[in-house]
Amino acid sequence: MNVLFVTSNRIGDAMLSTGVLAHLVDTMPEARFTVACGPLAAPLFAALPRRAATIELRKGPAKLHWLSLWARTVANFWELVVDMRGSGLAWFLPARRRAILAARDPALHRVESAAGVLRISPVPSPRLWLADDAKAEARAIAGEGRLLVLGATANWSGKVWPAERFAALASALAAPGTALAGARVAVVGGPGERAMAAPLLEALGPAAVDLVGTAPLATVAAVIARAALYVGNDSGLMHVAAASGVPTLGLFGPSDDRHFRPWGANAAFVRTKETKDELFARIEFQPQGAHSLLGSIGVDQVRAAAEALLARRAEHAA
Repeated sequence: MNVLFVTSNRIGDAMLSTGVLAHLVDTMPEARFTVACGPLAAPLFAALPRRAATIELRKGPAKLHWLSLWARTVANFWELVVDMRGSGLAWFLPARRRAILAARDPALHRVESAAGVLRISPVPSPRLWLADDAKAEARAIAGEGRLLVLGATANWSGKVWPAERFAALASALAAPGTALAGARVAVVGGPGERAMAAPLLEALGPAAVDLVGTAPLATVAAVIARAALYVGNDSGLMHVAAASGVPTLGLFGPSDDRHFRPWGANAAFVRTKETKDELFARIEFQPQGAHSLLGSIGVDQVRAAAEALLARRAEHAA
């Protein structure tokens, strides 16, 4: 019984689709799964139970990557093909059942939209699968004490909270007498995001764990899963944190929290006083050149939200 699951090139979007895949893993115990996704997202599926293969879908000219994917999958008979990309590929493959994500409802979160492809109710939360070797590497990096993970980067600078505020937040959250007293701080980000993270890493000093492009994604995800708290900008790693179940606080401004807020019982978000549209009205959209648009989010506001999230987690655990 073979299942083909086609998902996103991007880490965040791929992560938001994993609730559907987890539902299939849980409800189809005899199935073997082939995942097609972008190279960046591929490590997220390495530890998927009963994974037959991961096919890295690299974009090509004139959408020839879809032809390549078809050629690699057409020889199989698929019990189910789930296409979260809405590409139409499923109609050209031999399959008993097909589920293709159509246009998303703008009123729904992306997790809810994903669940709609198979009409799953209740909506399944995203899930993170981790291999034992990634967990071992994370233990060696992070140690055994409390860990505060800061996701200080994003895919463009307008979504990034100022570094000095992240540093002040870390100091406040790890101060004596707090829930995270003495916590070690880790900073996470992608290989191309060091310039964004550099001011924060400099402010935190050598005691901080630098995971900005310095370790494989699976290892970074395993470190995040060990955190007592994750605070970060709207990014793929924020969704990794929420899927891992750790308390996750997302910071939002020029992105839509209705669609992309961190999802889960241990997740919350803080957003700017301004709406997404009000922020975009201020600037000419230049993804590589915009300054931070999260200036109206204060340190005390984020600290209060983080402490409330930790208190809620402690109450549920009691």
